[in-house]
Amino acid sequence: MPDSQPQPRRDGAAEDASALLLSGAKLTDGRTVDVRLGHGRIEAVGTAGSLTAHSARVDLGGYLLLPAPAEPHGHHATAQTADADGPVSYDVPEVQRRATESALLQLGHGATALRSHVRIGDVHGLGPMEAVLQARRSLRGLADLTAVAVPRLLTGLAGADGLAMLRDAVKMGAGVVGGCPDLDPDPTGYVEAVLEVAAEHGCPVDLHTDGSDPARLARLASIAGGLRPSVSIGPCSGLGRLAADSAARAAESLAAAGVTVVCLPQGDCGGLEQRGTGAAPVRLLQAAGVRVAAGSGALRDVANPVGRGDPLEAAYLLASQHGRSPGDAYAAVSATARAAMGLPEVRVEAGFPAELLAVRGERLGSVLSLAYSRVVVHRGRVVARTSAVREYCDSAAAVALDLPRQGRPKGNGAS
Repeated sequence: MPDSQPQPRRDGAAEDASALLLSGAKLTDGRTVDVRLGHGRIEAVGTAGSLTAHSARVDLGGYLLLPAPAEPHGHHATAQTADADGPVSYDVPEVQRRATESALLQLGHGATALRSHVRIGDVHGLGPMEAVLQARRSLRGLADLTAVAVPRLLTGLAGADGLAMLRDAVKMGAGVVGGCPDLDPDPTGYVEAVLEVAAEHGCPVDLHTDGSDPARLARLASIAGGLRPSVSIGPCSGLGRLAADSAARAAESLAAAGVTVVCLPQGDCGGLEQRGTGAAPVRLLQAAGVRVAAGSGALRDVANPVGRGDPLEAAYLLASQHGRSPGDAYAAVSATARAAMGLPEVRVEAGFPAELLAVRGERLGSVLSLAYSRVVVHRGRVVARTSAVREYCDSAAAVALDLPRQGRPKGNGAS
């Protein structure tokens, strides 16, 4: 592939004071390149040493440069509560702290865009939504956080309040309409109510479902098809427990409706009270033509007390346990996740958004295996760094074998 050509400045725009040069980075096609960023986008990609820095420069020698991953299914309002002594607090300041802390943790992993599912209703009302929206504002410039409103009931007399609260949540700033139709006495009516609110406000839809009822999945696909491609469902781990022919038919109906499945390879989430084991059958879904993205789900809450919220771990599990190639596995947490979230495509080419992740390593497989040191770029500037240094004791064996070590490169580069 030829080097990307520099993009002309539009309307004589002034030099970008925040312009940044990423030098000596390795790409997945094997090239070593310089990448110049400006005005939040990639301005040019050229062979190493061919581009000059307008201002700042980051040495990415020894790093693989990738489109940044995204988090399509997080639960930031309940994150970091696994070790809580006593009842979990849902006071707005405490939820805001948890949501901000967990979003920053995921940003450090590389996710520059995050979708957070937030329960509304019950005794907590709209408090958790208010807190997550405050966290979103505080993260502006660091990461893009979108809130998904998740009401408990939407049908019958009991669901009237939930429906009103769902509309209020969207007016407050929730960018996606979600929910758990499996928990409602009328799952089909629940989905219809969600789609009605989404159509009223022009919002995407993102629903929790176990996927263990193929007839229910077929009905969901049938009524959701009109909103394609803005409907996502997950984690669908129950699909993996169905007979092969039933699962295949369900997958075909989802593919025909253009519904995206967001699987959770790292473990289920608290969105479903009856959680199963395992993950969605990724290979079967993709063979049927379903777009499959991967998310993190629970981040150290009761649903997964050891959840890391790391997109690269999700990709690693897709490769190691679901037979996906490293490229396909990484696409599930990057390109496909971004598409499921309605975000612009990212490539390491001129003209694309400067949403990037640099990971120490030479190839994608090694990066998914040992993704320690990372540099995260959001809107054209470095917003997070993680440095890992590996050293061995000064023993005769270490010297004789010339064991590798991860250290900090000289100069002002990344570490």
